[in-house]
Amino acid sequence: MRSRNHKRLLLFLVVPKGLALLLLQKGKPTMKNRLSPIVIAVVMLAIFLAPTPAAAQAGTAKKTINTNGPTPRLPNGKPDFRGTWARPYTPDITKSFVNRDGTSNKGEAVLPFTAWGQKQWDDYNPTKNGDYAGSCMPFGWIRSFSPHPMQIVQNDEHIAFLFEQSTMFAVVPTDGRPHREGYPPTWFGDTVGKWDGDTLILEAVNFNGWAKLDTSGHPFSKDAKLTMTFKRPDLGHIQFTWGLDDPKTYTRPIKNERVFVLTPDVEVMEYSCMEGNIDNLLTGVVTPWRPPEDQD
Repeated sequence: MRSRNHKRLLLFLVVPKGLALLLLQKGKPTMKNRLSPIVIAVVMLAIFLAPTPAAAQAGTAKKTINTNGPTPRLPNGKPDFRGTWARPYTPDITKSFVNRDGTSNKGEAVLPFTAWGQKQWDDYNPTKNGDYAGSCMPFGWIRSFSPHPMQIVQNDEHIAFLFEQSTMFAVVPTDGRPHREGYPPTWFGDTVGKWDGDTLILEAVNFNGWAKLDTSGHPFSKDAKLTMTFKRPDLGHIQFTWGLDDPKTYTRPIKNERVFVLTPDVEVMEYSCMEGNIDNLLTGVVTPWRPPEDQD
């Protein structure tokens, strides 16, 4: 759950020219908020007579951008993917759809499971065995691209994905370096990037084998190789593709195409997953997830 659980409301009224600073605190009356009607009237009059910034006079007008404008670029000339992006919520990677905001997903309707992959799919039961996301574990690629806002921060050497969901992040080098040796398996794997012209290519390997590709539970193994591409054809869109080469789970590589849309008015918030889920996990309302003991 998003963490905006403010237990107290603090309202600071700053009167121009240092006239007064009043603290109004919700709760039991104190000397600070037992204000006489005269004092309150003086403060409110000062506030109303104070100069109003032009931005405040205009209100919180929505930012307007030309989404078809030119592609922004980094100092090195490569496309700059920085911004906060709407992505298509994709709880099932096999679906294809276009949303009203322009985001879209193009999936494969039928996935070519191996016998092992089919068993993983058939046995997936988050109600009985728990969902790792409900236990506030990292979502991993690709599931992390679905819920809640995402911001991209970038320079000439790295790209960082800041996910509001569970306050996750992933920092990826984009200088063409090889994969790390001796790196422990992780939820997001060992991810490195390189450029092919104006296309950014990220490759991830060395997974822990516990993540799913979506909320529905489509599996991939720890031996998978995930390749993601990012293109920014204009100011307001990212063309995103991913392909999974995982012979243990699928008889051939599978792929997916998506469109992200720039949302300049959206900010990434703090998201404290455990704050919202701890009681449900302790009382059994949400089944705690544990790594499968028989996973090979």
